[in-house]
Amino acid sequence: MTLRSWLIVPGHSEKQLAQAPRAGADVVVVDLCATVPAAEKAAARALSAEWLRAFREPVSGGQGMARWVRISPFDSGMWREDLLAALAGAADGVILPHAAGPEAVRQLGIELYEFEQKLGVPANSTLIVPVVGETPRTALGIADYAEAVHPRLAGLTWRPDGLADALGIGRDTGSGALGDPFAYVRATCLLTARATDLAALDAPCETWEDEAVLRGAIMSARRDGFTGMFAIHPAQVPAINAAFSNDPFTMPVVTAAADHVAAIPQVSAATAPSIAAQAQPGLMPGLIRRAPILRST
Repeated sequence: MTLRSWLIVPGHSEKQLAQAPRAGADVVVVDLCATVPAAEKAAARALSAEWLRAFREPVSGGQGMARWVRISPFDSGMWREDLLAALAGAADGVILPHAAGPEAVRQLGIELYEFEQKLGVPANSTLIVPVVGETPRTALGIADYAEAVHPRLAGLTWRPDGLADALGIGRDTGSGALGDPFAYVRATCLLTARATDLAALDAPCETWEDEAVLRGAIMSARRDGFTGMFAIHPAQVPAINAAFSNDPFTMPVVTAAADHVAAIPQVSAATAPSIAAQAQPGLMPGLIRRAPILRST
């Protein structure tokens, strides 16, 4: 089965990490960046490494899931500590936010190789997904990723709020409509990934309560050719899975996401803390894996 839904979970939340395997996502992304307060970074790394080790093998009777980690950007001064936590738990892949271009992927690949050797992780087994186009300059260089594809490069993704911050502009998050700069980055990310046989994952929809907006965002990603989509709340996962499991032009109407929440053990709209509520608005990047390995075992 193709990996369709990628659920972001704050690395410092023991409760949400415990609930994540039951949400039905194909991929769980442990976030050590935007959703974790600075004062809790160290504790989040320790908790995340423990969680990654615990779920390295599928739970009894459960569905296997990929385990990814979003590290802090290079300019944060904290990314090596995040990388150590990810490799200590043998994460399947690493998300690099604010990627400056292909050279950033090469630099991260060198660091990964050293950590793999030190920690006994199989060489070259940890994949990389950069978040592209978060500044005007990097937006103009997205196609450079197609010139020489790094062996670890699994795909490309984008984040609208990064570019909005760089341009000093706002955007319409209520309707899901994209202005020209965001549409350019999204389309270039998609086309570059598909042109180089990489997977492409769309940015998450920032609502899980408005069925029409959520359904529109998911169907747009599916019909445009993305291979999957991020989720920032467990309620979004069933709708994403349904959309990416059917023909994009013939699939039935997706059931309201809120109706699915109660079916997830120990997760409900009333009791499950919202990932989005804990994060700074919009700081939820995407992630992806190379198309040939987007299969669950």
